[in-house]
Amino acid sequence: MNTKNNSKRGFTIIEVVLVLAIAGLIFLIVFLAVPALQRSQRDTQRRNDAGRMLTLLGNYQSNNKGAFPSATGQDAFITNYVKGELNSPSSGSAYTFSWTRNANANYATDTDTMQIALGAKCDPGNSRASTSGAGGRNMAVIVPLEGGGAYCTDQ
Repeated sequence: MNTKNNSKRGFTIIEVVLVLAIAGLIFLIVFLAVPALQRSQRDTQRRNDAGRMLTLLGNYQSNNKGAFPSATGQDAFITNYVKGELNSPSSGSAYTFSWTRNANANYATDTDTMQIALGAKCDPGNSRASTSGAGGRNMAVIVPLEGGGAYCTDQ
């Protein structure tokens, strides 16, 4: 009796292509998801930095009888209170600070800029500050977000 063993070991071309296609799909998903996660993480850091800046401004007010930093004292405030603690997550360098008392102006769009609106409060759902309903001791901090829009926090 003549028996032939025709079983061959190995993968077919279909199996190899299928595995490569699945691996490619996984890499594509990872390369699309990672930048979005990083952008979200940087925006979260900007929100935290805005809250920290509001705390530092409150500390300044407590130490200076409720006064805001004057136009000439803003650099001293940055030097004495911020002390390089707040760095932009996109560049790693210190934020550029934009001071305003006309809080109805549009916010900055550069994600390395933090806008401080003195005598203003945040407009609900508007991501900007306004002087309406704000008292003389109110202040708002606005940071642009990479994901679009801006984040506004006030006291």
